[in-house]
Amino acid sequence: MNTIRKLVGRAVAIGAIVSLSACAGMGLTTQQRDTAIGAAVGGVAGSALTGGSALGTIGGAAAGGLIGNQVGKR
Repeated sequence: MNTIRKLVGRAVAIGAIVSLSACAGMGLTTQQRDTAIGAAVGGVAGSALTGGSALGTIGGAAAGGLIGNQVGKR
């Protein structure tokens, strides 16, 4: 069971990285890009910390998005 969770977590992380790299040519501002990256990283981290619960994933994505948004304001 732990092997499946690790595999799913890695697949989600790779999927997030690939989907964010596709946004490179879309004309996003730095703040929008940082928000998206923060949400993806936060979602993966929230999922990993809570054992894959949906609430942890959503909470992590929200927190990561907020942090990424603030970092992008430079």
